[in-house]
Amino acid sequence: MANSRQAIKRIKVAEKKRLANTTRKSALRTSIKKSKFAIQSNDPQAADLIKSAVKALDKAAAKNVIHKNTASRNKSKLTRAFNTASK
Repeated sequence: MANSRQAIKRIKVAEKKRLANTTRKSALRTSIKKSKFAIQSNDPQAADLIKSAVKALDKAAAKNVIHKNTASRNKSKLTRAFNTASK
């Protein structure tokens, strides 16, 4: 158990951030899954869903929920899948 007031506060802050990051990461995964499903089913709204997924990836990278290279890799995979499916 933490002894100092500073350590107690850090535990509280870390827990709040962990909960917020879990929520953000879950929403991000849902957005990516929706866009992947739209690409596979040739949905006409796939472009809009990819746009929202890319936005969510950028936000998550900016908030340090995921690494910026992970966000970049996922954006690349989504756009490549969309471009090959639309041909």
